[in-house]
Amino acid sequence: MNPHAERSTRPHSNPVQWKMIYLARRHPALAEADFAQAWREHSALGRQCRNVQDKVLGVTQCTRITTDPPSGASTDFDGVNLLKLRDLGVAADIWNDPETLAIMRPDELRVFDRYVRDCALVAHERVLSDRPFGDAVWVGFMRRRPAMAVADFLDGMACHLSPWAPAGRVVLNEVMPERPAGYDFDAIVEWWFKDAQTLSEASKPIDFRIQLTQSMGHLCDMQASVLMATHVTHRRP
Repeated sequence: MNPHAERSTRPHSNPVQWKMIYLARRHPALAEADFAQAWREHSALGRQCRNVQDKVLGVTQCTRITTDPPSGASTDFDGVNLLKLRDLGVAADIWNDPETLAIMRPDELRVFDRYVRDCALVAHERVLSDRPFGDAVWVGFMRRRPAMAVADFLDGMACHLSPWAPAGRVVLNEVMPERPAGYDFDAIVEWWFKDAQTLSEASKPIDFRIQLTQSMGHLCDMQASVLMATHVTHRRP
């Protein structure tokens, strides 16, 4: 039996917000200090693509915090992009869009170590807490323990993601089964904070990965999960 067929069918009280989320590494020739600007330039190419503007409703580029990063943060990747999609169909259509292929795809290997399609996941969000938030976010790419059914994993995650006091918005993104090689994550979690300092202080005194292992280790394969401490370096609208 395909475990993904057991995915929760709990109804959403609001229209489903579909997202494309990619976990990016910068191109090896691109200096770490130049990554955010190169990424903004790449995003700007989308203004030349009418179909992209119609299909992608929002962009939030989150770059890894490199100055005094909090303990437990992954350093193998450079950024996370949170793209709000008009609907689920966009997730497939965008890869075959002629304007995207002609304008944006050729620039991807200037900025990233691979094509975006090869590191992008499609998900829909469940907002668990919607308090005021700022521009810093822990993003957890979580893999469930193999013996756990997907529905049980997602319901368990939703019960264990209550924000600690300084956190504002908390989102559980349920990842669709079709995933690129090397990106087999079952959920992507966003914990939003006022700023990078607040995020860092909230993560003390215990390593953030240890905190999550204590609260969610029975649900998640923590060794196979990626925890990114990031701040927003570009957002539209």
